[in-house]
Amino acid sequence: MFEVAISVGSAMFAGMNTTSEHDRDLAAKLRSLSIEPGTLKMAPPKPRARRRVIPGAMLVLAAAAPLAAALFYRAETLQRVETALAGFSGGDLAISADRVERRVRDGVAVEAMRTPTEDEAKSTAASTREITGSGYVVATDIATVFSKYEGRIVAVEVDAGDSVVAGQVLVRLDDAGAGFSLRGAEISGEAAALALDARTIELAQARSSFARSERLAGRDAMSAQALEEEKTAVDKAENAVLQARQDAEKAELEIDKARERGEALIVRAPISGIVTRLDAHVGDTVLSREDSVREDESLLTITDMASLVIDADVAEANIALMRPGLSGEAILDGFPGQPFAIEVSKIAPVISREKGTVTLRLSLTSPPLGMRPAMAARIRLVVGDAAASGASAAGAHHPPSSFEAPAFGLRTSG
Repeated sequence: MFEVAISVGSAMFAGMNTTSEHDRDLAAKLRSLSIEPGTLKMAPPKPRARRRVIPGAMLVLAAAAPLAAALFYRAETLQRVETALAGFSGGDLAISADRVERRVRDGVAVEAMRTPTEDEAKSTAASTREITGSGYVVATDIATVFSKYEGRIVAVEVDAGDSVVAGQVLVRLDDAGAGFSLRGAEISGEAAALALDARTIELAQARSSFARSERLAGRDAMSAQALEEEKTAVDKAENAVLQARQDAEKAELEIDKARERGEALIVRAPISGIVTRLDAHVGDTVLSREDSVREDESLLTITDMASLVIDADVAEANIALMRPGLSGEAILDGFPGQPFAIEVSKIAPVISREKGTVTLRLSLTSPPLGMRPAMAARIRLVVGDAAASGASAAGAHHPPSSFEAPAFGLRTSG
């Protein structure tokens, strides 16, 4: 480019008749700035390695992609990947399943390509499922103790938390009227016994007189009318004896009744267990059992700790999996580090509409020492799909047992 400019300038200078000094200096400067033709020749750029590395890297990645697919997918998926890669690269990057299988046999991905065995398939099909719930410890055998008769408490023989056995004295009552009633019944009994003795003597006399009259009448020494009167006297005496005997028996019943009333003032334990509630205090006046039950004023409560179970609620959606005999484990909030085995013994016959749950009664195996009624419990039951389906089929012939309410086993005593 500079050569052309110089040539043109030179021609212009040559065509002019006169040239100035300034023009000559300018032409010299232009010639000094020109570039020789040899120096404009540029060597062709050498091919860089990067242009070769990029296609090579693409080939490696394309070859590794089907191999990775072989580790996680089956042969048919691998063939689809090969087809896609072949269409993308014109077939140069296709990797056959045989090559991948050879690499697998060489130990590249043996575990990933392993086919599950029949036992593993069955184990997966019969997967287990955990069902959780919560509830409380309850006692199925509870005795609420009342006084049978009215009286004043003169002694309380136990404290809350004491262990008692059936028949043990718990509370002593005093009733002056009961003592008077017993004494009156005893006196009446003695009077009835005396009356019976008198009537018996009268009967003996009537029979003796009648026998004598019969002998006299046999000798025609007594009229038939007199003999009939003697016979009537004997009958009356016999009736009087029977009446006196009944009165004596009635008096004995009154004595027994008065004695029973006096003995009932000593309240005894109806069952063995632990005194879990005590409302009796010395000096208190208690009502009879009928009035106490109506007013809900009991003396104390005894709980049989050997009858403790757990009543727990689980979601209604799990009822199809529930059956008696299902096992699991439970943990009490009071003993968080001591889980113990449980087993479903009964299933409630109704569903809680408010909570959407069904209540299970669970029997306990080796629960923690010190477990008490009303303790909060969390349960976990493990069921299997196969076991559940088998249980559903069996349930058509063996319906699950059920219970009416957690208060089952409550009894009153007085």
